[in-house]
Amino acid sequence: MTSSASPQTLSVLDAITQRRSVRGYLNTAVPESVLRSVFELAQAAPSNCNVQPWQVYVASGATRDSLRERMSTGAMTGRAMTPDIGFMPSTSGEHKNRQYACAAALYGAMGIAREDKLGRMKATLRNFEFFDAPHVCFIGMDKSYGIPMALDVGMYAQTLMLSMHAHGLGSCAQGSMGYYPNDVRQAFGINDDIQILFGISFGYEDPSISANATRTVRAPLSESVQFNNAPVTFSEASV
Repeated sequence: MTSSASPQTLSVLDAITQRRSVRGYLNTAVPESVLRSVFELAQAAPSNCNVQPWQVYVASGATRDSLRERMSTGAMTGRAMTPDIGFMPSTSGEHKNRQYACAAALYGAMGIAREDKLGRMKATLRNFEFFDAPHVCFIGMDKSYGIPMALDVGMYAQTLMLSMHAHGLGSCAQGSMGYYPNDVRQAFGINDDIQILFGISFGYEDPSISANATRTVRAPLSESVQFNNAPVTFSEASV
C-alpha cells in the first residue's frame, strides 16, 4: 500500500500491462496529498488543441456514501435510469464473443454459475455500490460537445487510471456510474450543461475479494491492427 504523494517509478510498459479493473477495495481512504498528486499527473493527458474538455467530480466520505446509497437503492428498486449518452450498444460477432469471455472470467473467479441468476444480479448490483471503493470520480463534459471532444475525455481517463496505478491504487472504469446522471449533478451542484459520461471507482485493492482474481486476455494484433507499406492507387470519389 502506498501512502506517499510521490508515484512509484514504473516503466510505461509496466504501467500499461499491470493495470487492470479492480472490483473490491479496502476500507482505507486515500490521503488527500495522494489524491491531488494522482489528478495533477493526469492533467498531462493529450488533448486536441489543448481544450481539455474533461470535467471531473471526486466523491469521498459522506458524499460517496450518499451517492452509493442513492444509486444502489435505485438499481434494486427499478428506478428509471436516464444516462446522458445512452446505454452500451449491442455487440456482435467477435466483439460479442470477447464480451462473453470477459463475463465468464469474472463470474468464474467469483464462483457464480451461469444459471445462478440471483448471484449474477447481486454481482451487477456491486457496480452501483462502487465495489466498496472509498473514492469514486465521475467524468463529464459540456453537452454541446460531441465525439471529437469525447475522444479527449477517453484519453484523459486512461491517463488517470495509469496515474492511479503508479500511485499504488486500483481502479475500475464503469459505464454504470453514468446511469443516474441527475444524482451526480445534484450531489456536486452541477448545472444541466454538463453531461456525465461514466465514472471510475478507485482506492487500495482488497486482495481477498474473489473478483480481483479475474484475468482477461487481449485479441492478437492481427485482429485489430493493419500494417501497409505498399503503393496505393486512389480513384476519384463519385459525385
